[in-house]
This record gives sequence, C-alpha cells and structure tokens, in this order.
Amino acid sequence: MKTSYIYILSNKNRSVLYIGIASELIKRMTEHKNKIGSDFCRKYNLEDLLYFEEFTDINKAIAREKQLKNWHKEWKWNLIKESNPDLRDLFPEL
Repeated sequence: MKTSYIYILSNKNRSVLYIGIASELIKRMTEHKNKIGSDFCRKYNLEDLLYFEEFTDINKAIAREKQLKNWHKEWKWNLIKESNPDLRDLFPEL
C-alpha cells in the first residue's frame, strides 16, 4: 500500500497553522520551503513542519485531515506539543 501523510505547518512566529495531506512528505515539504503550491502557505510563510502522521490507507489520512481541520486551535497546539514540545522544525530529521 502507498503511504500517505497528514502534516501541520507553521511560520517562524508560530502564529498560524496549516494542515495538509501528501503522498510524498519530503517532496511536499520541499515545495513548501520553496514557496511552490499553496498560496495560503506562501502568504503566511508557513514552512516549518511541526507535526505529521503516517497512514497506509489514504481514506484514513483524509478522514484524519478533516478531523484535525475541525479541531479548535488549542487542541491542535496540544497535539503538536505532545510529540514536539520545543516546536522545532521536523523537516531536517525526515
């Protein structure tokens, strides 16, 4: 099965969050870093990967993305801080 990812990005000030889905996380993150693709991410300089989840079922990934997009901002921050308490950019570790 093909792997899919949901991911959460933020800017340097950690003031805006973006939730996305990708089949190739490294490729998609490289696009975000190079300001390719999402107008929203480009507008708010969202290029720091703070959180991601891996899925083998694309339907589960889509469902999780929709679930997270409906969460309150505080819940999203709590989720991120559980696995990334320092809010560091995870991209270099991929």
